[in-house]
Amino acid sequence: MNAGLYGLGEGRKRRWLMVDCGVTFGDPVTTPGIDLIMPDIRFAKAQGAAIEAIILTHAHEDHYGALLDLWPQLKCPVYATPFAAGLLAAKRAAEREAPRIDVRVVAEGSRFDVGPFDVELVPVAHSIPESTALAIRTPVGTVVHTGDWKIDRTPVLGLPTDEARFRAIGDEGVAAIVGDSTNALREGISRSESEVAASLAGLIKTAPGRVAVTTFASNVGRLRAVADAALAADRQVVLVGRAMARATEVARELGYLEGIPDFLSPDAFGYLPRNKVVALMTGSQGEPRAALARVSEGDHPEVTLAKGDRVIFSSRAIPGNEKAVGRIINKLIEGGAEVITDRTHFVHVSGHPRQEELAMLYGWLKPQVLAPVHGEEMHLDGHADFAKSIGVPKVVRIRNGDVVRLAGGPTEIVDDVVNGRMLKDGKVMIFATEPTIGERRRLAFAGVVSIALAFDERGELSGDVSVRFAGLPPRDDEGTSMPEVLRDTVLDCLDGLPRQKRRDHGLVEKAVERAVRGELQTVWGKKPICHVSVVGV
Repeated sequence: MNAGLYGLGEGRKRRWLMVDCGVTFGDPVTTPGIDLIMPDIRFAKAQGAAIEAIILTHAHEDHYGALLDLWPQLKCPVYATPFAAGLLAAKRAAEREAPRIDVRVVAEGSRFDVGPFDVELVPVAHSIPESTALAIRTPVGTVVHTGDWKIDRTPVLGLPTDEARFRAIGDEGVAAIVGDSTNALREGISRSESEVAASLAGLIKTAPGRVAVTTFASNVGRLRAVADAALAADRQVVLVGRAMARATEVARELGYLEGIPDFLSPDAFGYLPRNKVVALMTGSQGEPRAALARVSEGDHPEVTLAKGDRVIFSSRAIPGNEKAVGRIINKLIEGGAEVITDRTHFVHVSGHPRQEELAMLYGWLKPQVLAPVHGEEMHLDGHADFAKSIGVPKVVRIRNGDVVRLAGGPTEIVDDVVNGRMLKDGKVMIFATEPTIGERRRLAFAGVVSIALAFDERGELSGDVSVRFAGLPPRDDEGTSMPEVLRDTVLDCLDGLPRQKRRDHGLVEKAVERAVRGELQTVWGKKPICHVSVVGV
């Protein structure tokens, strides 16, 4: 859910540059019913025309996935490399009433002015084409925003991290680095994508039956490696999943799949001999409606896997997705497929730097200050400690909403601004602080009871007590039906209310709600949400 602001100038003359505008994802336990979570950009919106532009470091969802929803609040130019611009255009085409974003396509390695900012896009290796770090030059100093990166001397496609440019920028002088912390706790250096490609080629060549590979759709280098391996093994590639089709279409337009035969659609899967097919599938993170999840449940209309087939998870489960991924793996194994993951074979590498890579970059750039970002608390703190251990002069620990001076004066946190999370609830955006999600969690835990009562003008009950509920057990532990328990509780409560008080419908509603929830706590051990409606006749 990356979104950063860089400001230059004082007071009303201050201008701003936004870097990235991404999403994170909800889960059924903590945010039931929510798929996408986005940054609360009220502060950025309040700056109005002072926001000069949004610059995308790359086209992963956590860096650009909120643009369609949040750009209308900012309406500033968006600078993106061709691949990021292509994926954004494809996403926009697939969504009704998507905004017409002012996208300005810029090349890796290019340098341009945005208001008072002089911005250079420095190529870096990562798990998606055209990833860039930003060298943001200003009259008071240069800040390098690393984005997501690693050092890979032999990527399958795209440019390696540009050591020469980083060294040159370091020679100019770097006030601060705002840097990726994802793998800052891991020693050593990341392995190369080309090594993964060799391993995948061996696994595909030796497979006795069908092969299915799942990975991130945006990892075009990995898709290319699978396609090359399939070609070497005399197999054809079938694409299964809309995200795969979208990413490969953009990659072909930009020449990243040159020399690779056209991929086939899912309906070709069943007609190819078992030892002549490789399926590239979405679903590496356990998404319930993605292709691999449907295949594992036997619910896909065109693709099935069986005994003797090999499924390769060329990915690692993002924290929080482990259970969902595990369910799919278990279902595939139950169906007889052989499942290969990074626990048993070399089928995945991270796109983020380990400690030795961090040390190399900081040696090239020689920053005065490091601000660790992009990671959980333990990664941010570990990154800070490591930077100190290798001689970075100053480390500033920042959290969401902090305003930190990086250049032009003492490095320190000088303010904090409104921040938080926005939840996309269906088609509606809500603040995470609103009661909606808490109520849903309570509904999931203890259900809901609805009671309807009608009184005549004398305060006597008119008709039966209407009881409806969802999520409650059908009976208590003594065998009494739950509707009977609820009706008896309501009637006992009403018997205890004087007739004149029954004319106060608000009082009756509160009394019945309190009685029902109290009785259910006694007989069930839980207090559901309770709605009581009282009317007069």
